[in-house]
Amino acid sequence: MPAYKYPRAALTVDCVVFGCELEGPDPQLSILLIKRKNEPFRGDWAFPGGFLQVDEAIEDGARRELLEETGIDCPYMEQLFTFGGLERDPRERVISIAYFALVNQTDFKVKAATDASDAKWWPVDSLPELAFDHDQILQTAIERLQGKIRYQPIGFELLPEKFSLSQIQKLYEIILQRDLDKRNFRKKIMALDILVDCKQKQTNVSHRAANLYRFDKKKYERKAKKGFSFEL
Repeated sequence: MPAYKYPRAALTVDCVVFGCELEGPDPQLSILLIKRKNEPFRGDWAFPGGFLQVDEAIEDGARRELLEETGIDCPYMEQLFTFGGLERDPRERVISIAYFALVNQTDFKVKAATDASDAKWWPVDSLPELAFDHDQILQTAIERLQGKIRYQPIGFELLPEKFSLSQIQKLYEIILQRDLDKRNFRKKIMALDILVDCKQKQTNVSHRAANLYRFDKKKYERKAKKGFSFEL
């Protein structure tokens, strides 16, 4: 390895993982957090993450840390932003490349390991105090999610494979933090022609069973190549 004349900052990765609990009396957006096992901020809650190894790609490092600390191998992940405040880490100058990820949280069993003493889902509106500058990272991630869900079909990553129209509307209302007109929303989403009717109905529900649909990702990708605009 060559010797460098000037000191270098350390590089870390952090993962903001969103889930959405749509069942139960209080549907809400959730965030996956780990409790730190080591100093600094030992015992505090933070995003899964850690130092990038010198021989790995950045996204590979983010996926490795997420898997090691929570047991989740996330199918959807994208780079969010780079955070480099001078005082963000008391150990040394640390620059963090943050990613945000979307999962159907019922598909994964969270299990803390390595540098995490605990890992669990937290409702976005009742989070504990976060370590480092993770409150700033969270706000950036929420703004990205709220903006992007309007023009890309990333919301389907948060849903089960088969879902009702009421579930997807509730998902959008939770993320955008406002009520949506039922008739207009359904008209818009069906007009996109990217949902497949599963010819099935919900089971084990206390209300009238609704029809189930699935997102046709391949059809969407074919339409997108031709200039199709997803907008809800």
